[in-house]
Amino acid sequence: MSTPVRILCVAGARPNFMKLAPLFREFSRSQDFAPALIHTGQHYDDQMSGQFFRELGLPTPLHNLEIGSGSHAQQTGEIMKRFEPVVLQEDPQAVLVVGDVNSTAACALVAKKLGIFVIHVEAGLRSFDRSMPEEINRLVTDAISDLLLVTEESGMRNLQKEGIAPERIHFVGNLMIDSLYFHLERSKASSILDDLGLRGRPFGLATLHRPANVDDPEQLQELVRVLRTISEDLVLYFPVHPRTRTRLRDCELGQRIRLLEPLGYLDFVCLMVHSAVVLTDSGGIQEETTALSIPCLTLRNNTERPITVEEGTNRLAGTSYESILSAWQALVKNPGSGKIPRFWDGKAAERCVRTIRVALHQTPL
Repeated sequence: MSTPVRILCVAGARPNFMKLAPLFREFSRSQDFAPALIHTGQHYDDQMSGQFFRELGLPTPLHNLEIGSGSHAQQTGEIMKRFEPVVLQEDPQAVLVVGDVNSTAACALVAKKLGIFVIHVEAGLRSFDRSMPEEINRLVTDAISDLLLVTEESGMRNLQKEGIAPERIHFVGNLMIDSLYFHLERSKASSILDDLGLRGRPFGLATLHRPANVDDPEQLQELVRVLRTISEDLVLYFPVHPRTRTRLRDCELGQRIRLLEPLGYLDFVCLMVHSAVVLTDSGGIQEETTALSIPCLTLRNNTERPITVEEGTNRLAGTSYESILSAWQALVKNPGSGKIPRFWDGKAAERCVRTIRVALHQTPL
């Protein structure tokens, strides 16, 4: 066997870690690859990242860029500035980026300008809303990536319409679901239900983090108002992103919206599995609830994961009091059901690694 292929795998935010964990497990089964984890530090406190590393079994990052917070321009620019010396030092054959955060686009740009092969995991997703920073990151990353690994069939269609060469596009399935299935059994050992006194009691789970929802005070007040109304029917537990907690100080939450500190992955999965409904603006949670057949109301006007609505248990609820309350009332009347999308089977990492091996000219299919 020739020298193992050096791949720098970039993580910046919590969803990235969940997608990389099954990839690292699969890489470890082969001597063909020498993967290294690079943490940009985009999510930088222990509850937002450190705990996830431990629970997911990820290796210690080879480099932590320790970026921290900042405007989109500041964060993206600083990531590029700090990542370039790492690439020059490590001299990889490929750089692998996941998802749609600033780290994704920034590190893809650095690698491409240095002539390094770029792999984008979770390529092709589109909200068709360019006011979303994540949408810009997706478009930029996909346009310059050499290998595009797709989670759902809409991603294939979107990339083809954008003129991406078909041989660069591969439908491999969803690494987020690999992580979810892998950790389901372990999540049963979580004490979170007992800690919160929720064993055998109905409850809902809420998460908010997207800037369009939490950075606009009027919009956040609107969302809190409807959550307060829904909580009259079902007590809501709300693990709060640090930035969101700051903005909630001016909101009247009521007695039945219970704020929690950010949760570890296993605790969060345990709560999600036992919840009656999840209200969220997270893309990853739309996918996880679909895989678990749990009703989900997405507090957005669009989704880059349409398969969760077309086949899964997700419903687009909009962002107004009236639209969300209407979606909640419709859900109560008709919970409905969904199915598990194609290739959301816990084997996406196997398909990813097989495809990467072929793309880097190690073996034929």
